Amino acid sequence: MEFGELKPILTALAVPPAGPLLLALLGLLLVGRWTGRILIFLGLSSLWLLSCNAVAIWLAGALLPYPPPITPERMKAADVQAIVVLGGGVLQQAPEYGQAQPSAHTLARLRLGVWMARQTGKPLGFSGGIGWAAAGTGAATEGAVAERVLRDEYGILLQWNETASRDTAENAQLLWKKMEPSGMTRIALVTDAWHIPRAALEFRRAGFEVLPAPTGYATARESALLEWLPSAHGLAMSRQVLREWLGLQMARS
Repeated sequence: MEFGELKPILTALAVPPAGPLLLALLGLLLVGRWTGRILIFLGLSSLWLLSCNAVAIWLAGALLPYPPPITPERMKAADVQAIVVLGGGVLQQAPEYGQAQPSAHTLARLRLGVWMARQTGKPLGFSGGIGWAAAGTGAATEGAVAERVLRDEYGILLQWNETASRDTAENAQLLWKKMEPSGMTRIALVTDAWHIPRAALEFRRAGFEVLPAPTGYATARESALLEWLPSAHGLAMSRQVLREWLGLQMARS
């Protein structure tokens, strides 16, 4: 097992729901002491709060501030040469289609990239292989799935398609090798809003000039009361924000 394959495992243990549950479990082991009862309370209460979409929205704004939405006018002002979409996973089992499909994150990013390409006429690139979490599973690469969907469903051909990367740093480094010879290094970078800070950092390090193009903002979805009650989407967003914040700290170190 390569070290990179340990990263998603260690991260999963640190962020919710595993992190708070492990804290509560430790409290159960020490339940005869006052420290044990405190740990149980902290574990369960933090899991409750992190499952609230209102808390997830606050965390996203506090830990991973995101730029404003992209527009054709902003792309023109930045003299963007190309649009780059980052992969966000694939669904290996999609019985209704009989083949692998983009995950919800990847599909949302592709949709924004297609809209931007049609609005501006700029060429489209994609970067995504098989992430560390799926290493050794025989999964289809994100790039292969994205290329097929863009061609068959949107009638768009990728100008560049990088399919060997396993994380964001490799997204940037490997795509730079494909795009730099053509001089197309001023890009609009499409990914989820919570991923923008780390993605932009890695692509600038690789040599690109980056105009962030976020999608998937953390926003309110229900009534004010429901926003403060635990929900699956609130937990998923909190988990993603905390996971990404940890990744950003590692990238900066």
